[in-house]
Amino acid sequence: MSDTQTLRRFLTRHAQKAPLDPNLIFLLEDIASACRVIGNRLRNAAFEGTHGLAGETNIQGEEQKKLDVIADEAFARICGNSPRLAALVSEEKEEATWLKEPEAGDYLLFYDPLDGSSNIEVNLSVGSIFSICNVAIDSDRDVLKAGRDQVCAGYAIYGPSMMLVLTIGQGVFGFTCEYGTGDFRLTHRDMKIPAETSEFAINASRYRLWDPSIRQYVEECLQGLTGVRGRDFNMRWTASMVADVHRIITRGGVFLYPMDDGNRAQGGKLRLLYEANPMAFLVEQAGGAATTGTKRILDLAPDGHHQRVPVILGSEKEVERLIDYHRMSASQAEIS
Repeated sequence: MSDTQTLRRFLTRHAQKAPLDPNLIFLLEDIASACRVIGNRLRNAAFEGTHGLAGETNIQGEEQKKLDVIADEAFARICGNSPRLAALVSEEKEEATWLKEPEAGDYLLFYDPLDGSSNIEVNLSVGSIFSICNVAIDSDRDVLKAGRDQVCAGYAIYGPSMMLVLTIGQGVFGFTCEYGTGDFRLTHRDMKIPAETSEFAINASRYRLWDPSIRQYVEECLQGLTGVRGRDFNMRWTASMVADVHRIITRGGVFLYPMDDGNRAQGGKLRLLYEANPMAFLVEQAGGAATTGTKRILDLAPDGHHQRVPVILGSEKEVERLIDYHRMSASQAEIS
């Protein structure tokens, strides 16, 4: 039987074993509240007239949907009440939003308020991604934190059930929102990614743009039982990072959004601070691995708020194979 303790009970019990700052607990509860509001707005969007475009573009140059704006405002409004939250760093805003003069130990909240919003009108799962880091010293306004500096990361997935999946650096835990009460209750304890898998997620329409290492990996998977891998693979792609990563954390697999000829000039596709870093932290805490193909994601030193990077993450042995293929491809390029 699942342990049905609430998110608050889980966090306070954890605090008894390994002390958590009460202000971090308050902030995590605020994040859960923001996600609950966003989930309800998504559920009622057809009745509230909030489907469709907002008529503006964000800092990424992407057209904003009305629900992107609503989700961003929900995070800012609800989480902005946390007394030790110094700044918000959102995908939808060009610069960090400072809420107070930063003091050592204050928190920085990085978030993608609505990941996969292109899927809303077709009623597929979307989500919110978040990451929390500390202010290092008084008056420090540096928000370019490496992934290894995260104290907490997680995501909400808005699907058949609403879930909150998070890590505070000691495993990964999933909480399902109970219909009626609105409580997030612990339903997935100590989530683990199998080291091996026969499932991968990639946007195959970009095949012509891929580097040789990615083509080799995918082609070997597609050869199935008669190929060098000696087994059949399933290919998945949802176009929502939250949905694809949730599947991997739940049952295994590997997610690829690699560097290719279409995104090389931008450094990759996914944003480091509020997409790649939190997902890499979660995946590693669940026993998986996360890389750009050449470097561990959590070791990257950010050079901008909206820096983009290639992302490969999931089952450890598959990620290791992909790292080897990148290494071999680089060696062959040097020889030629």
